[in-house]
Amino acid sequence: MSNITEEYVEEYIRELLPEDKGLLKEIQHYAIENHIPIVHKEVAALLKVITKTSRSKKILEVGTAIGYSTILLCQAAGEDCHVTTIERDSERVEKARNNIKKADFTNNIQVIQGDAQEVLNFLDSKYDLIFLDGAKGHYKEMLNNCIDSLKVGGILVSDNILFKGMVANDDLVIRRKRTIVNRMRDYLHYICNHPQLDTTIIPIGDGVAISYRRLEE
Repeated sequence: MSNITEEYVEEYIRELLPEDKGLLKEIQHYAIENHIPIVHKEVAALLKVITKTSRSKKILEVGTAIGYSTILLCQAAGEDCHVTTIERDSERVEKARNNIKKADFTNNIQVIQGDAQEVLNFLDSKYDLIFLDGAKGHYKEMLNNCIDSLKVGGILVSDNILFKGMVANDDLVIRRKRTIVNRMRDYLHYICNHPQLDTTIIPIGDGVAISYRRLEE
């Protein structure tokens, strides 16, 4: 239970959505067994819809983990797409690269090992879609680089922005998580009022923010 919506609603939605097949199902099971966080089922479905409807071909992901959402994004984007994804954990990078090879997406996906805040400084491409799923306490610090890398008309998807409901309700806040909660509240206020972004917040998974990049007024 994520504390984002009623448990019965969450369960109903997840039962409705089709199960993963093939490699994605294999990766999902591995993630569960090894306590590796991947996107929630309903967020995965949202990412696929956003990628397809926006016709995104050039995608940036911050936070690869073992490549589940990376492969999902690549599948949704279709032929001639390119996904750049950043992950600092060396073991996860190795596992992600192996999964990407199994998916036969080696030519479509580039995995960059390193700290996202540092890597973002050196990217010189413009992306149709950016999926921000890295260190929750550093979203705001990464935002300006993400906006610079996002084309006008592009979409920024920020995951886990309600952080088990703690961002929305002080009664749920765990003391040791207070700093992350405060930073995420600051991030949400910032993107909801940013002159270059139109943003909405969707209470599914662990909370998702979707931002559309427009020209500054």
